[in-house]
Amino acid sequence: MTLPITPVIPPKSNRRFPAEFDKETYKWRHLIENYFGKLKENRGIAMRSCKTDQSFKAFISIAATLIHTR
Repeated sequence: MTLPITPVIPPKSNRRFPAEFDKETYKWRHLIENYFGKLKENRGIAMRSCKTDQSFKAFISIAATLIHTR
């Protein structure tokens, strides 16, 4: 079963006839990408150096808490 996927990438600003895209979906996509970028600033998450899934989840929780407190 395949899910329908719609690209949500805005067109270049200097395009003569800009293609339409969903601005609200793009806004949420951008926020999520930025959040993952902040999570990956922690080297342990970027390299997946935790040995167990439980410690990996705990590390993500700690990193997410630190991001929210900033």
